[in-house]
Amino acid sequence: MTCPEFGLVDIVRDFLLADTLTRRLFARFRAGTLRFDEIQELVGDGEGSVLYRLKEHCHALFRPRDRSSGISMPREALFDLAVGSLFHEAMKFRENLYQLTVYGPKVRELRSEAGAEAGEIFREFEKLLAAAAERLEEAAAETEALLAHTRAQFHVLLVAHRENGLVARYLIENASLATEVFGRELDRLLAEIHGDAAHGYRIAARSYLSSGYFGPARVALAEAIARAEGDPALPALAAYAEGMDAYLEGRYGDALRGLERWLERSPDPDEPALADLAHSALSRVGALAEGPEAAAVAASAQALADRVRRRERAEGDAG
Repeated sequence: MTCPEFGLVDIVRDFLLADTLTRRLFARFRAGTLRFDEIQELVGDGEGSVLYRLKEHCHALFRPRDRSSGISMPREALFDLAVGSLFHEAMKFRENLYQLTVYGPKVRELRSEAGAEAGEIFREFEKLLAAAAERLEEAAAETEALLAHTRAQFHVLLVAHRENGLVARYLIENASLATEVFGRELDRLLAEIHGDAAHGYRIAARSYLSSGYFGPARVALAEAIARAEGDPALPALAAYAEGMDAYLEGRYGDALRGLERWLERSPDPDEPALADLAHSALSRVGALAEGPEAAAVAASAQALADRVRRRERAEGDAG
């Protein structure tokens, strides 16, 4: 079964790519410069097509075989339907574009070499090409209209899954792409999704922390702090990220100072996984530290590890 949290990131990535590619290619179509080989990156029958990937990811996540699994809800089902419709309308555009830009020139080349007895069939071919031209314009207009409606449903989907930290991370890491698709700056988009931009950065930071990406977590927390002064949980998490980042880089003195600040700033009691990871890291410093101050660093690390464990126990008893 597709993991909902990771699966949604695939959908976000492919929709943003599909949206920008559709608008770029259709602008070339309106300018009369679109080639058939270009459209295959957008829509086709395989993984090389972004709309095909998007459709398949939506089906996998929002149409689970086991109805007790997955995250399918009416809004997800509606987005899935919109994506499916967008794919099929774009396929119509693709097929008619093929007839006009690939098949049509071949027909006209053959007509110049054929005798008078073939006139009737070539007149039928011209009727088919004329109809394809009309259908191409209709498919183009319908695809563009469906894209706008699907984009609106995509926004609804993001709001519905606002606690998905991987999605928040993707939007922040690809801010220029998200800004292009939605036509507004990242802070405004995050505020629409999360209530305020600071919370969006905080959701992303927590996801980075739980994944062990402490450097990006520091950056996201700094952005959150800049937008939400007075939230005591944010500096505590920032100190934690600084300490764990230093630990991974072998700067054990800085690691101890960062984790000590984290403890002093009343870390969120709902973060036992972070405490476990800190305890594990501190317990290993003695075996990793080198140099003349290694013994002192190791002793300080063990003392801090004991404090982390005592605090966990005290919070467990209180709960």
